[in-house]
Amino acid sequence: MSWGLWERFGVEQEYMIVRCDTLDVMPKADVILRDVAGLVESEIAHGVVGLSNELVSHVVELKAQEPLTSLAGWSDIIAREITAINATLAGVGARLLPTAVHPWMDPARETVLWPYESHDIYQAYDRIFNCKGHGWANLQSTHLNLSFTGDEEFGRLHAAVRAVLPVIPALSASSPFLDGRFSGYHDARLETYRHNQIKIPIIAGSVIPEQAFSFAEYERVIFNPVREAIKPHDPEGLLSHHFLNSRGAIARFDRGAIEIRIIDLQECPAADLAILQTVVALLKRLCDERWVSMGELQSLDTARLAEIFLSVVKHGEDARIEDAKFLRAFGLSATPISASELWKRVWPSLKDDVELGLVPVMEKIIERGSLSSRLLRKLGHEPKPKALHTTFQSLADCLAENRLWDERLS
Repeated sequence: MSWGLWERFGVEQEYMIVRCDTLDVMPKADVILRDVAGLVESEIAHGVVGLSNELVSHVVELKAQEPLTSLAGWSDIIAREITAINATLAGVGARLLPTAVHPWMDPARETVLWPYESHDIYQAYDRIFNCKGHGWANLQSTHLNLSFTGDEEFGRLHAAVRAVLPVIPALSASSPFLDGRFSGYHDARLETYRHNQIKIPIIAGSVIPEQAFSFAEYERVIFNPVREAIKPHDPEGLLSHHFLNSRGAIARFDRGAIEIRIIDLQECPAADLAILQTVVALLKRLCDERWVSMGELQSLDTARLAEIFLSVVKHGEDARIEDAKFLRAFGLSATPISASELWKRVWPSLKDDVELGLVPVMEKIIERGSLSSRLLRKLGHEPKPKALHTTFQSLADCLAENRLWDERLS
């Protein structure tokens, strides 16, 4: 069955499993992923929430078991599931830790690939790309799936998604630290992610998807080059083009959805859902041609969008945006502004679409900055190990209690 624009949503959130005391990663996803018979599965259902694992054994993914008719209330559902998972993990001295990367994990030493279902696929990825690195084994994101039916709706939605992708990290960046220090990027997850398949560059492209606004165009511009590029490396044909495509938003024509993949995991589900609902509200305005025509939106150049995106990945909400055509897409004048200012100016037109209880959460994020910015204000560029540990313990507490982290009180 297919659904039209805004009729269905999918949410996937990845969490790392860590020791309660040291917060070092623990490859214990199998403790959670057991069916009623006690057998380890790669995917199980807890009511409306699906739990699954992909690639590494210290990560568990929580997702909507069936497409949602609304994002309202999902943060509370996920919060309850996190409470249940933490209770299970406590039996092995573990808990869930939020944010998009583990701040001091050593992937070369600590990575354990998932040894159960789909292991042959993960082994193929590891053989081709070496998955024991930050861009593979140390990243946690929130994926947002948006339904569409037919080429016309796909073209509108894909144009809107391409325009919004560059500025999403200004809200969602939560990964400033790698290897115990500032990485140089507000969104280190995205910086490592865009390089993790550099052996075959066409797989991720420039992260911003190309100007393809129909199934035929997408096949020609994206899928066909990906298929051809992987052939010499995957003679068994294990790796599907749908899974290989690693752009920041991917088209899933097989299920009638576009999946946005660049959103860092936040410190609690309330923050995740506040950001998701805000992004959806902005996408709706663009699809409705609130500020510019669809033709102008579709004409936005991929290379110029990628340039803005990379600036926001590095500088977060302080990134300076000077592209007049891009700003015009959001109803803004040609005056150069920061990514933070862009969100501040469009927010009043979006807030009515955000769940009432999440509006204050979103306003705090816009006012105080991304989680990356708050972490950097608290810890600086060279955090002491003890301070880093203490701060991330407080973030784990925020996750357990579904509340926003305030660096002024931590």
